Amino acid sequence: MKLVIVESPAKAKTINKYLGNDYEVLASFGHVRDLPAKDGSVRPDEDFAMSWNIDGGAKKRIADIVRSVKNADELILATDPDREGEAISWHILEILKEKKALKDQKVKRVVFNAITKSAVTTAMANPRDIDVPLVDAYLARRALDYLVGFNLSPVLWRKLPGSRSAGRVQSVALRIVCDREMEIEKFDPQEYWNITSNFAHAGKQFDARIYALDGKKTDKLDVKTAEHAAQIKAAIENGSAIVSNVEKKPTKRNPYAPFTTSTLQQDASSRLGMAPARTMRVAQRLYEGVDVGGETIGVITYMRTDAVQIAPEAISETRRSIAKRFGDEYLPEKPRFYQTKAKNAQEAHEAIRPTDLFRHPDTLRHIDPEQHKLYELIWRRTLASQMRSAEIARTTADINIEGASPSVALRAVGSVITFPGFLALYGVQSGGKKMMKTIKNCPPLKPVTNQP
Repeated sequence: MKLVIVESPAKAKTINKYLGNDYEVLASFGHVRDLPAKDGSVRPDEDFAMSWNIDGGAKKRIADIVRSVKNADELILATDPDREGEAISWHILEILKEKKALKDQKVKRVVFNAITKSAVTTAMANPRDIDVPLVDAYLARRALDYLVGFNLSPVLWRKLPGSRSAGRVQSVALRIVCDREMEIEKFDPQEYWNITSNFAHAGKQFDARIYALDGKKTDKLDVKTAEHAAQIKAAIENGSAIVSNVEKKPTKRNPYAPFTTSTLQQDASSRLGMAPARTMRVAQRLYEGVDVGGETIGVITYMRTDAVQIAPEAISETRRSIAKRFGDEYLPEKPRFYQTKAKNAQEAHEAIRPTDLFRHPDTLRHIDPEQHKLYELIWRRTLASQMRSAEIARTTADINIEGASPSVALRAVGSVITFPGFLALYGVQSGGKKMMKTIKNCPPLKPVTNQP
């Protein structure tokens, strides 16, 4: 018998179905031990030695793991593929060693980025050891939490009654907020006026903004007073508008990269009205598994990541799905590859994507409404990331006001989508909390005709 340790009971239940009767899967319910809230838990003078304590709720779970591991031939640590997951595996292994529960059992560490049968079985076939540098990173973080937070928090409680705590994150965030507030207080406000003229042509209205005065291009702060603005307004109203130049340029708008944790939270907030904490809870359920045809399957990959790239096989699957649902005209000649712009990004695994790109959101309408909306958002974003760029015709019209003193030039800029590309699936959101309109079964779309 092989014993597998994961974090959550939902994850354990799903994985147990994939592995069969030769495996027992137990859940640790997250972290099993932590630094006690007392002096001496971290000792810098002793090479940052740490004292750990198993909390009351974890003692029973540890006892279950110890009892099961004694009857197991092999221990497989299958916690999440990030720093915290690596730390949980390390903690469990250290506890088992301290309790001398391990005899001749083999100990393996496996990670998978998605909870599907193929991902789990592939991971089981490719075990590794505990990632010591990742554990060291966790230990450094916890030491910093303790040394900063346990010293600062009591000061905060005395000076600011009602305050909760301080630490490595809150303290730095507070510093950034304070620095920004000081910049705001030092800001010297300057008055300026915007001037926009409304025109009509062929039954359609459009706006043109001031572009130049007396032949000199203006910037935002050039019109500083109401009197100057009124003088320009009178010159426009009393003069004759003549279109001096019209220029048309084709431009392209490229699709967004697949979701990282932060971009998922941002778009879920703006498009679905979901708070970041709620977004992560719903994503956790999609990752751990939902009912798909009577079987519990993880429908998205791991949702804590800074990476924007996806696996080559997923790119191929995405392109086939686009060709099937939209037609070859929506598919670029070559696959798109993305690189993160963030420094020190944690790119140990993929961006957030559906585990099966052919699993249309309409097939999951029976699940929780919030889960369905978030899955649809992830599905759209992933497919859109591999679609053709949107093609846009950008028109610039320069309008001179003849007879005006001072001489005034206005500029109007407009765009028309000539080919929607990725915007057909993941358009610009303009409705706040409104979700994008569902494209039923994503039928092939015709290019948008050019409008005057």
